[in-house]
Amino acid sequence: MAFPIKTCAICGEEFELKPGKPGFANRCPDCSTDDEKQSLNRGASGNRQADSELNAARKNAIRDLLYRKDS
Repeated sequence: MAFPIKTCAICGEEFELKPGKPGFANRCPDCSTDDEKQSLNRGASGNRQADSELNAARKNAIRDLLYRKDS
């Protein structure tokens, strides 16, 4: 049984879409592994402070919307 031939959305290279291929179905294995490496580096960079500040701002905005008094 032949695997379907797909075109990568990132680099335009053709590849066989095999079952169990990591990453997205519209990306070749090379582009999928590059994306995984970037996401791992982005998570390990220490942006937790910025994330916690964004989450606090979201919580405050939701609380203000939910509990504001209609005058």
